[in-house]
Amino acid sequence: MRKFLTKLYDFSASWTGTIVIVLFVIFFIAQAFVIPSGSMKDTLLVKDFLFAKKFSYGVPVPRIPWIEQRVLPDFNGNDHLFVADMPKRGDIVIFRYPHDEKIHFVKRAFALGGDEVIFTEKATYLRPSDGDEYIEQNYSQDDIIVLNGKKFVKEPYKFPGIHYDDSVRMFEQMLYYYNAKKLAMTPIKVAELPSVIDGLSQNAFYIKVKDGEFFMMGDNRDHSNDSRFWGSVEYRYIVGKPWFVYLSLDKDYKIRWERIGRFVDTLESDEKIVNMAKKEDEIEGIY
Repeated sequence: MRKFLTKLYDFSASWTGTIVIVLFVIFFIAQAFVIPSGSMKDTLLVKDFLFAKKFSYGVPVPRIPWIEQRVLPDFNGNDHLFVADMPKRGDIVIFRYPHDEKIHFVKRAFALGGDEVIFTEKATYLRPSDGDEYIEQNYSQDDIIVLNGKKFVKEPYKFPGIHYDDSVRMFEQMLYYYNAKKLAMTPIKVAELPSVIDGLSQNAFYIKVKDGEFFMMGDNRDHSNDSRFWGSVEYRYIVGKPWFVYLSLDKDYKIRWERIGRFVDTLESDEKIVNMAKKEDEIEGIY
């Protein structure tokens, strides 16, 4: 046993051993990512450097970093070696952009397969596929509303970083994308919601999430390029879950010391940290 351990130590101390160990960690355990845009502000910020747990939702087929080339075949047809728990409603998830697998996105799973989503100006509503009884048992009565004859939950996730930008008319932007055939949601009229644009009967957008897929949205609702535009995300694109921040730099490349070493599930719930994030400039555009 001692001889084996000595050989193992010698191997791990070599350049070859170091590379093998690093690749094993990247392939199966954790991988470093950096937040490139403000779509998750004020929960995650631009230039938050973080590690992601790659085993949270099963183990994806390993790929060589940067070139994103698979090193093993896709045996199961879902781009995962092993399947584990699926993303839950409200989870922050790292996934591959369905239209370009080399790009990684970080968003919140707003809805699951079979759920219904209604979006209007400065509000998003969820109807879980579990039905009325589930809604009554799991959400505050203050948030439950009947829309077009069905019970929905207004803003089901209460994390302090979720917000809208009062200077942005997102409904109008989404209408433009819809007319350009670049929107996954469909405009509808909801009698219980106010008019958004004078003379236009539709005042909301609607989608029912495909079974087995995930509807992703950024916490920075009016600056997020997400499932509202390009649709829900298949399980095959799910990579993992953000774990903790190991470095964070502001726009002037000064270190955000208050974020370093913090687990993401504490960052998203800590109002003091979120309030500090809110002091940073709002971004422009949709990312």
